[in-house]
Amino acid sequence: MKVKLLDLIGVTQYLLSQIEKHPDFLKLEYYPDLTIGDAQTALSCIKDELENQQQLSAASKETN
Repeated sequence: MKVKLLDLIGVTQYLLSQIEKHPDFLKLEYYPDLTIGDAQTALSCIKDELENQQQLSAASKETN
């Protein structure tokens, strides 16, 4: 079974949001250089790029 990358990104974004507000995570008082917010931003950028490529591909197919 092949899972779409956009679907994996969506699930991962959800999981990160759950980790970020989980009581056990909050108790850690963990403050690394790279945060969960940084990971969420990276995933959003990847998602935007994939969606842009899909739109360009669809537009290219329509013109041909």
